Amino acid sequence: MSRARRARKIAATAAYGGGGLAAGIGALGAIGYGVLKVEAKVARRIVGQPFDGSPDDNGLYGAGVGEPVELVVLGDSSAAGMGADHRYQTVGAIIANGVSALTGRPVRLTNTAVVGAESSGLELQLANALDQVPRPHVAIIMIGANDVTHRINKAVAVRHLETTVRALRALDTEVVVGTCPDLGTIQPIPQPLRLIGRRWSRDMAAAQTVAVVEAGGRTVSLGDLLGPEFAERPHEMFSADRFHPSPAGYARAAAALLPSVYDALGVRIGEPSEERHPDARRGEGVGPVAVAAQYAVRDPGTEVSATKIAGQARGPRGRWAMLLRRPHDPVPDRQAESPAPDESNATVADPAARHTIEAD
Repeated sequence: MSRARRARKIAATAAYGGGGLAAGIGALGAIGYGVLKVEAKVARRIVGQPFDGSPDDNGLYGAGVGEPVELVVLGDSSAAGMGADHRYQTVGAIIANGVSALTGRPVRLTNTAVVGAESSGLELQLANALDQVPRPHVAIIMIGANDVTHRINKAVAVRHLETTVRALRALDTEVVVGTCPDLGTIQPIPQPLRLIGRRWSRDMAAAQTVAVVEAGGRTVSLGDLLGPEFAERPHEMFSADRFHPSPAGYARAAAALLPSVYDALGVRIGEPSEERHPDARRGEGVGPVAVAAQYAVRDPGTEVSATKIAGQARGPRGRWAMLLRRPHDPVPDRQAESPAPDESNATVADPAARHTIEAD
């Protein structure tokens, strides 16, 4: 079964309240599970001791006239900023300062993320945030890694995330979700645990993408965002525990999320005022949300959001979604590259505007 089909199935099970899809451990059998338990003990010895907590980054950022932009951050230790040295180095603070700089307004950050949180904790985090900010302008959610490491049923985890996104959208709050990072990039974790973690975390990220877009939010793939940097500069990109990002790592994650936050708030930078269409030269396109999710997990920094084709929000394979790479990298020379095998069947529906992605 392809990742797109698995993502559709997990998200559908979540939407209908099912819980029959196991996290995947059962398929390995007793012998495989025993190997994983041993490898997990080794990983805990290799990875450094966790920090006592994370910086308190709640407060007002930037300056300017007008009422503050209300920014809410929910999620796990990555959202809380564990590994950052001070409040200005967290993802929330970096994004708050960026939004303030572009809008000319102060930004009030309300961060209720919890270190070690699973997706099941999002509803409580949201309730705590809404006690302070009844109607946020935008919410950032970073969640999923602990669901994978704790072997939480994917459909159950995704259902909690979808419920939270729907509750925020009911308040007209824009939602940007940084999907589950690729746990296969954590080099100190030995094989085969790292390989299995990669598959589980990418499946989780794809299913999150389907559910979030269906619920009216947008996602940004964090994927193996720190993978190449970890290999080249592990002491710079990861913190002392060799697991959580360092301040430089958080800056990298914030840079991936910030363009989508700008767009959600209607802030344009380096783009025309009208909506930007997908650029086929960058591998962007439009297609069923599950297929877009499959592409996104392979390419960190990729945004997936809902769109329409010929005025229709849905097609025979679910909601239509648009895949964009917000950070504009130079256009690759397609003539000098041979297409990857799993992308060679992409077709261009309208060269001036749309690139239809087809895979399964």
